[in-house]
Amino acid sequence: MQHEAHVHHSAPASWPMAVRATLHCLTGCAIGEVLGMVVGTALGWGNLATTVLAIALAFLFGYSLTLRGVLRAGVGLRAAVRVALAADTLSIAVMELIDNGVIALWPRAMDAGLADALFWGSLAISLVLAFLVTTPVNKWMIGRGKGHAVVHQYHH
Repeated sequence: MQHEAHVHHSAPASWPMAVRATLHCLTGCAIGEVLGMVVGTALGWGNLATTVLAIALAFLFGYSLTLRGVLRAGVGLRAAVRVALAADTLSIAVMELIDNGVIALWPRAMDAGLADALFWGSLAISLVLAFLVTTPVNKWMIGRGKGHAVVHQYHH
């Protein structure tokens, strides 16, 4: 008896579905990213420490938002953590790569203070660009039964 490879045949993902998944991801990433940048900048931390904090918080808040919904659906903590990791890891990673890459490459953005329009403007534009790049990634993943597709069964 041969074992078939696990190939998930799902309906093609719609753009609205991908946009919703990406907005969900963006919410957690933006909370963590902004909080990390504000805290690191306010404490006078260097660029690397501030960026590491912002990325760590983006993953934490991104996973937490998914975890909250999956736990509310009655899933145990261990299984809910696995669902959150499967649903969000690539999406958050792409979003953080784009977001932080834009800020790192934007002249003087890494040195802007909290009172500078450049700080907030570059952060806002970097998050918009991250959203635009991550949406097709999420569409591709959902269409293959991966990413946010694994969370859909827990939505009410």
